[in-house]
Amino acid sequence: MPNATSTVFARALNGIDAPGIIVETHIRGGLPGFSIVGLPETAVREARDRVKSAILNSGFSFPKVRVTVNLAPADIPKEGGRFDLGIAIGILCASRQLPTTRLAHMEILGELGLRGDVRPVRGALSAAIDANTCGRSLMVPVQNLGEASLLPANTVYGVHNLLDACRILNNTDIPANLDGTPPVPHVLLKPAPDKAIICLDDVKGQFAAKRALVVAAAGGHHLLMIGPPGCGKTMLALRLNNLLPAPQEKELAEIVKIHSAAGYSDLSELFVNRPFRSPHHSASTASITGGGRPIMPGETSLAHRGVLFLDELPEFNRQVLESLREPMESREVMITRANSRVRYPAAFQLVAAMNPCPVGRTCNENTCLCSTEQRRRYNAKISAPILDRIDIHVQVEPVSEQELFANSPLTEESEIRENIVNAHSIQRRRNVDLLNSELSARQLNLHCALDAGTRKLLKHAISRFELSARACHRLLKVSRTIADLEQGCQIKERHMSEALSYRQAAVQQS
Repeated sequence: MPNATSTVFARALNGIDAPGIIVETHIRGGLPGFSIVGLPETAVREARDRVKSAILNSGFSFPKVRVTVNLAPADIPKEGGRFDLGIAIGILCASRQLPTTRLAHMEILGELGLRGDVRPVRGALSAAIDANTCGRSLMVPVQNLGEASLLPANTVYGVHNLLDACRILNNTDIPANLDGTPPVPHVLLKPAPDKAIICLDDVKGQFAAKRALVVAAAGGHHLLMIGPPGCGKTMLALRLNNLLPAPQEKELAEIVKIHSAAGYSDLSELFVNRPFRSPHHSASTASITGGGRPIMPGETSLAHRGVLFLDELPEFNRQVLESLREPMESREVMITRANSRVRYPAAFQLVAAMNPCPVGRTCNENTCLCSTEQRRRYNAKISAPILDRIDIHVQVEPVSEQELFANSPLTEESEIRENIVNAHSIQRRRNVDLLNSELSARQLNLHCALDAGTRKLLKHAISRFELSARACHRLLKVSRTIADLEQGCQIKERHMSEALSYRQAAVQQS
């Protein structure tokens, strides 16, 4: 067989990005052999056996010559079996068993089984977005067809096996899917309509905590609730996600890309609710911030543009809690390895809950069964830098018998949510598409001007409670949000006083 080459376009996965990969195949005379070069990981090198068996079991012949496959560029690590289908197509085209006319306008992803069946891969949506940018169609496993078709005006082909892929390359009018049903329609990435609201009135009493919840939702602030078991901390946290406005189109695209990169196949729930992640306190650092092999997004990234709820906060490993410092500030996670560097967005809203002491049944020093040293050790599990990064600290008191059985008036939840939506709109117009919790120090000076009385109150609080510069900035952000809930008026003393009340628990804890 004379020398022959073919070129197939594919996509790697780096975080939520899908860098382009060129699969170059060269067939030449000599002793039979099959090698893959271009910085392949173990799973990619094992593609030699999968591809050869798939080609033979699909009724094609494998070239009995020297086959070299190059995955370019060579400096990008290649992981997983996502290049199997592209390698097989490249070999069949180079050996002239398939035409090459459509390869220049198509990108191919898929892992092959030994019988030639095609299995799903992670990050199909990211690949579809980037392929569309390059003006190419995309061939994916049929299991990935739904998520890859979320992008409008993009041609996506779903294949069950290698033979389906060959039919597409042999027929220019093949439908988008090959099982006889109509092609899957493209769904525009857009916010879902108003969703059903979980009722705040399910939580009896706790008016101060509910107010703190509204302020947190209105500005995207981190929230810590401290109170005995059974007083409603978890119920309040579950209702925060339902107070938040629907994600914008850009936010929704980021959310879906992260879950696609994590290997989630059913993404429909993300169009209805923002992410709400509640990991167990035994979770490892890698499961929270991301990592592993291959590198996967952690809970902080899966909660991007949504809520990360940490119940029983002091029970988490201290190293896990300390790993939250950087993403709480930078709103992203950077995972560095010897030969790779992966960035995941992590703009989550932290909601945490804890007991006031190890026993937790009482929250009064006069009646608590724990010693002072026991309470000190318990609170010391959460470092001062972590507490300093949490904007709102609220004490959740036990529910009295009267509150528990009283027929309290229903909360106007539609009005509350409307106020939160309006506050978000005010912030995004004023802050150039940012919430108050995302403001930089320079933007704080621009948007958080204080009158003389309010400035004096803030200076007194800084001196009395020995607040850090970060705590001062977070006070300004919360005050700005409280003012925005009143339709964006200037920050007044009453707004600053309420924001200061949310720092008292932090001062007591530290």
